[in-house]
Amino acid sequence: MEKKRKKLWVAWILVFPVLLVRGFTTIYPIIMTFINSTYDMSLLKGSDFQFVGFSNYVRIFSDPKLVTSIQFTAIFTIVSMAFHLVLGIILALMLNMKFKGKKFLRTIVLIPWAMPMVVAGLAARWAFNDTYGLVNDLIRRFNENFHFDWLVQSGSARGAVIAVDLWKDLPFFAILVLAALQFISGDIYEAAKIDGAGPIRAFFSITLPNIMKTVLSLSIFFTMWRLTSFDVVYAMTSGGPGDSTTLVAYRIMQEAFTNLNLGYASAIAVCLFLVMAVLSTLQLKAIQKFD
Repeated sequence: MEKKRKKLWVAWILVFPVLLVRGFTTIYPIIMTFINSTYDMSLLKGSDFQFVGFSNYVRIFSDPKLVTSIQFTAIFTIVSMAFHLVLGIILALMLNMKFKGKKFLRTIVLIPWAMPMVVAGLAARWAFNDTYGLVNDLIRRFNENFHFDWLVQSGSARGAVIAVDLWKDLPFFAILVLAALQFISGDIYEAAKIDGAGPIRAFFSITLPNIMKTVLSLSIFFTMWRLTSFDVVYAMTSGGPGDSTTLVAYRIMQEAFTNLNLGYASAIAVCLFLVMAVLSTLQLKAIQKFD
């Protein structure tokens, strides 16, 4: 027992510096964000910050620009995740089939994910241009009179942002689902085939239950990434037209570094943090049902 205690103390001594650094770089900023959210920290008014309590939080509900960004963030997250789940599983099933060049296809499918989002966003800005964009050029091959500027209309701009986000991260989602498919024994499918189960029945009775825990786990991380997404909007639309494609994370950046209102930006960040905490808890509870 005494040797075990000594080993335990040695382990804590070795781990403590890492915990200290991690706590300073994670917990301390979170605490300071909560504190700053209760102050009027507008740098345009000087450095004399005043305590305002929950005034910054009350302002959130009366800020039309923020309401618009919340609406689009919800649409962006729900639609993007719905397509990630459906298309990601379909793509994973396709990559799991036996055919020549399978390894090569699995490699090149990750190219969009390996590309930095800022680069993808800038490329998408050019691709969706009405005059010389790739998207309109492809459409004009079938209808030479087609003219449409995708990033000028609110609806099409939102659709374009979601499409680029999906193109960028869907391959990574599919590869992770593919990894889960590799653990399903082929004997199970053979037995199901002997029992008369078709491909659809085998998918819902064998494949989906076996990968569901992985899919739910991935949905937590990908949902959090959608809620904190910033770079695609920054590079592609800058939140326009108007504020129609402004995400909450991008709005926080605008308030903090453009409007120099750190207190209000902190309040928005705290609300986003609480939403993410609630969603993560609910998704973790859903995962526990598959244990």
